[in-house]
Amino acid sequence: MTAAALIGSALASQASLAQAKQTVAYIAPSLDISYWQWVAYGVKQRAKELGMNYVEFTSENSPAKQMDNVHTALTRGVSAIVMGPVSSTSTPPILRVLKEKSVPIAFAGIGPQAGQTDFTSAVTANNYETGKAQGSYVCKLAKARGGNKVAMLALPLDRENAQKYMKGAQESFKTDGCDLVQVLQTHGLTVNEAISQANDVLTAHPDLKAIYGMYDEAAIGAAKALQTRGLTGKVAIVTADGSPTTIHLLREGAIQGIFLQEAVGQGIDATTQVFNALSHKPTTQELALKEPLVTHDTIDQPEAQTKLKRVYPPSAGNY
Repeated sequence: MTAAALIGSALASQASLAQAKQTVAYIAPSLDISYWQWVAYGVKQRAKELGMNYVEFTSENSPAKQMDNVHTALTRGVSAIVMGPVSSTSTPPILRVLKEKSVPIAFAGIGPQAGQTDFTSAVTANNYETGKAQGSYVCKLAKARGGNKVAMLALPLDRENAQKYMKGAQESFKTDGCDLVQVLQTHGLTVNEAISQANDVLTAHPDLKAIYGMYDEAAIGAAKALQTRGLTGKVAIVTADGSPTTIHLLREGAIQGIFLQEAVGQGIDATTQVFNALSHKPTTQELALKEPLVTHDTIDQPEAQTKLKRVYPPSAGNY
């Protein structure tokens, strides 16, 4: 074979490999939220390890934009999708489209609407068990402060993860004898909104002894509200998720507990699941990751530090 022929053959092989390389699309509800950026980091990191191309979209918290993103991804010829849905109720039409195209999808953080089965995997936190554990811990801290009244800063309750958190928490409050006096749902997952909501519940219930946060910004906002009122430590704060900011507040004693949710880990595991589907390997449809409690006294233990590295990337801040 001539040199020219050899070069031509090599180029053809490279083109064939490039064409065969699989692409995973990550569709986030909003990339303005750190949590979804950290899921993206996990998806991108794992895609690189698996030799996949990576593209990302943001749905801007709009079901219509989310569907547009799905169609755009399919037009680009993606092999698989990892999605944090805008809401669980927004998923049925997406699943119908992807089933027709035989494109695997793994949900991260938020699962599909109850009753849906045509998806590869839902990699979420073990929200129900975490809700129970967090509710019990919140109640214990409230009673240690001389009362049983607690309030909740909640995620939107049209999300299946929020519904599971709520179910678990309510069961614990009933069993442990605490009174959930008010629930406020977030609309934008911002710290300023959480500050306003925390001030509202503290004004409405001056005998409040603890605040249950379903998400990171809830705890940050509640901590700021308590600090302004001179109530730091007098009203307990416990939250799910975890970030450099809440870890700092935990070390300072402004937050009493964090149930760590693996944002990066969910991205990693969801990408692994769709890759397995494409490779005709076994997949796990319901993959609920544990959310361990960390406190001021346990945050520096090796197990907690290992878990933190699956919560947020090193670029986000210190552990």
